[in-house]
Amino acid sequence: MSENFKAHILVIIATFLIAGSFIVSKKLAGIIDPISLTLFRFVFASIVLAPIIFIKQKYRTKVRETFKRALVISLFYSLYFIGLFKALEYTTALNTGTLFTLVPLLTAVLAIFVFKQSITFFQFFIYLVGIIGTCMVVFKGDLQLFLNLSLNYGDVIFLFAIVAMALYSISAKHFYKEGDEVLVLTFMTLIGGIIWMGLALVFLDIPLQWEKINGDLFLYMSYLAIAATLFTVYLNQKATVILGPKKVMSYVYINPAAIALLMALFYSQTISLWIVLGILISSLATFILLFKS
Repeated sequence: MSENFKAHILVIIATFLIAGSFIVSKKLAGIIDPISLTLFRFVFASIVLAPIIFIKQKYRTKVRETFKRALVISLFYSLYFIGLFKALEYTTALNTGTLFTLVPLLTAVLAIFVFKQSITFFQFFIYLVGIIGTCMVVFKGDLQLFLNLSLNYGDVIFLFAIVAMALYSISAKHFYKEGDEVLVLTFMTLIGGIIWMGLALVFLDIPLQWEKINGDLFLYMSYLAIAATLFTVYLNQKATVILGPKKVMSYVYINPAAIALLMALFYSQTISLWIVLGILISSLATFILLFKS
């Protein structure tokens, strides 16, 4: 099995783990402030990973030299979450889900300046096809919902957030150095996330309220911290080093499809013909971007 093929498998696993996080997050919604919740995720994931990092000398010796670079990577990662949560105070999840389809195209555009890569007209067309396919899933084939979409203050905030997400993916590739341990880079990215989210908590005067996370809520939080944070950060960073940010971000188009499939599998939620068509279109666009770029 080639390194490239393994990397694609890693991103697919991460995509479904992230899809699961949207479902689990619904169960935690409204319990505590989302920024405090994200800080809890970073702290929890870091505590789980810390023993592995500090027991092994080969990991331990890499911590200091990785910190500054991981701090930049985690800045963009944290800015995305902060922007998302602030945006949702003024806009809808539907709007953010739609705007998030711009991330692969933005990543490709920004990669031109960082990695001197180019976008052909064909690739640009496929990005648009991917956006259309994903929007069909997001809007469940309801044209009227799409036509009613209009940008508001929250959407403008989220546009900055998705730029941060694109820069996160690019920085994960740009700041990786030969000889780096991806596990250490993942750990230090989480530590950086704790620093940035902690600062956001202080400046925005948000209470922790972590005592509210108990019982079943703690189990849901465990999934978010370990599966949807620790594993996905590691899997995506490892894959980005091999495939590059453009290809990894191409999988964004199948995120709504992954959510729809998990809902059908675990909650017997029906999938309409329009959603199936949207899944096929977005999957085809992802496939073409992966193997033609």
